[in-house]
Amino acid sequence: MKDGNVDERARSPWTPLKGVQQVAVAPSSKKIDGEVTIPGSKSLTNRAFIMSALAKGTSTLKGFLRSDDAYWCIDALKKLGVSIDVDGDVAKVTGTGQKWSSDDLYIGAAGTVARFLPGSLVTANDGEWKIEASESMTKRPVAPLIEALRSLGGHITYEKKEGFYPLLIKGKPLDGGEVTLSGKISSQYISGLLIAGPYFKSPLKVSITDHIVQHAYVRLTLDLMEAFGATVSYNEELTEMTVSPSVYTPQDVTLEADASTACYFFALAALNNGRVRVTNVTAETKQPDIEFLTILEKMGCTVTKGETYVEVQGPAKLKGGFRISMREMSDQTLTLAAMAPFADGPITITEVEHIRYHESNRIKVMADSLKALGIKVEEYQDGLKVYPGTPQGTTLDTYDDHRVAMSLALIGTQVSGVELVDPGCVSKTCPSFFDLLATFGVNVIEKA
Repeated sequence: MKDGNVDERARSPWTPLKGVQQVAVAPSSKKIDGEVTIPGSKSLTNRAFIMSALAKGTSTLKGFLRSDDAYWCIDALKKLGVSIDVDGDVAKVTGTGQKWSSDDLYIGAAGTVARFLPGSLVTANDGEWKIEASESMTKRPVAPLIEALRSLGGHITYEKKEGFYPLLIKGKPLDGGEVTLSGKISSQYISGLLIAGPYFKSPLKVSITDHIVQHAYVRLTLDLMEAFGATVSYNEELTEMTVSPSVYTPQDVTLEADASTACYFFALAALNNGRVRVTNVTAETKQPDIEFLTILEKMGCTVTKGETYVEVQGPAKLKGGFRISMREMSDQTLTLAAMAPFADGPITITEVEHIRYHESNRIKVMADSLKALGIKVEEYQDGLKVYPGTPQGTTLDTYDDHRVAMSLALIGTQVSGVELVDPGCVSKTCPSFFDLLATFGVNVIEKA
């Protein structure tokens, strides 16, 4: 989004709010008390699609997330010659064994595709591709991944601005070898290298020069690679990882529900002294955002962990007065910041500088949004401090950022007068988000 204008091209046909300019969110007239079933994991969905496309044969992916990101991933893979049949949240993917058709590709705002696809293309035997992205995606850096692939012999050029999309890629067999990479901006750069790893002619050794902002997402990549037949080895700290030459083999996979999306509904219960049970997420998931439950307990919530569900009961008053690193679950930074005004003491969030380079500059955007609501906020380079207060409803931009939209919507469940511009951006992660909110009695009014 730029100056209030929506990048409509990035909205896929799976966007239910296409044409809706604003959404007003207001408190429920009844007690927040109920259950919700969450869509599939965004993180796992596109990893599984790309590995299935690289495999030679048919894989079945059950429970994938029908979102903008998945749509553009599927669209790109189809243009590469991969057959994909979709029925609801089940997809049959017939991979080509990396025999890609040359074409122009568009990936919308899909950060996972932007980081996972280049390595799989550049290691192909032949082919040429121009990859374009949404306006917001062209502002997100991709240089660490591209420079790592170039150091391994990859032929990739920036069509416009150095270090950013759009890209021109030529495929050719690559030898592999050793490559060093920073993990402090995005773990997706690492995953993008690893996913392509089996298709180098010799072992690929990836060494991390500093720290990984979210280790768990790299572990999710490694686990799924092994499930698809790759041979990988790594140390506990994930500072040294090796992928041996091989091929992915077709698999039937049931993908987990999205723990990140579940957190917005856990927060809904926490904010409203209510009860929410998410029926298809468990505390045993390896998705890192499930650790948000420990923060909710710290804030006074009661968390019940069942075999097939997680339930949160909110307190009469949220507890604040603490400082916390959100580095390993940084996608929930904005969720916690949205809850913080309603706590009994200030909350300081640290070690999330990397989220300044996501769909928006999330630290600045959230600080500005809370200030517009009348809340005192101190912004730091790596986080922010939010003080208790009484937000005053106003119209807020979502900056084409799904997590901004969903977090600010939570404030609307407590405060009348909150209106969000461009609510359709939630389709990146949870197209049904506002419909699901409404099932709890939250007042949601769409405005064309």
